[in-house]
Amino acid sequence: MNEIWDTFFDLESMRRAFGDMVTTGLPNTLILSFSSALLGTLLGMVLALCGIARTRWLRWPARVYTDAFRGLPAVVTILLIGVGLAPTGMSLWGPDPYPLGILALSLIAAAYIGEIFRSGIQSVEPGQLEAARALGLTYRTAMLLVVVPQGVRRILPGWVNQLIALLKDSSLIYFLGLAAGQRELFRIGQDAAANTGNESALVLAGLFYLALTVPLTHAVNFIDRRLRDGRPVAEEAEESGEAIEALTEVRR
Repeated sequence: MNEIWDTFFDLESMRRAFGDMVTTGLPNTLILSFSSALLGTLLGMVLALCGIARTRWLRWPARVYTDAFRGLPAVVTILLIGVGLAPTGMSLWGPDPYPLGILALSLIAAAYIGEIFRSGIQSVEPGQLEAARALGLTYRTAMLLVVVPQGVRRILPGWVNQLIALLKDSSLIYFLGLAAGQRELFRIGQDAAANTGNESALVLAGLFYLALTVPLTHAVNFIDRRLRDGRPVAEEAEESGEAIEALTEVRR
């Protein structure tokens, strides 16, 4: 039992790796994750709109893209883009693998996020679009101002779950080869475990990932409940009472 504890929970090994994880690994992981999440969400929204477009010349390319990037393992996509486009990257920004890594993660995320957005948009009742058209809005304006906002609200949990998956997939960037200052959380933990023969640093990297993903999961669950159920009755009553008191003071 002591041997298992020393292998996975050696505090001295964790302490030696902690500094690099905070100063190097954590910032790099956040850069990879947030950059990919932003680009992937924007591209995913475009794919969703193309997927529900009236013309097949928009629907078919969006479907082919989605099927291709959802069907390939993430590591294959990362290697194809990161290694295949490396000569182009070298001529543009040098040996930094991050731009191509972010591009690969964004393309992967867009395929999943696009399907999430598409399902959310198509779940909106057709009467919403018909009512907007009856008020004189064009199809495009009605979709952008009426249907899409409602669909996005409905897919919030699924979207955040995909962002969490993207955060974890950022560890696959190490396949592209990283310098010491480019390592993310997983790579630092793996290097420390390989150098010491002790897995405690890798466990510490896992704890960092948990510290990032678990609060995000609970936060989105809370937001989803508020959007679905509304505010508590007591809170609404309190605000209504304050509004009445303010109106009374104005009339005086």
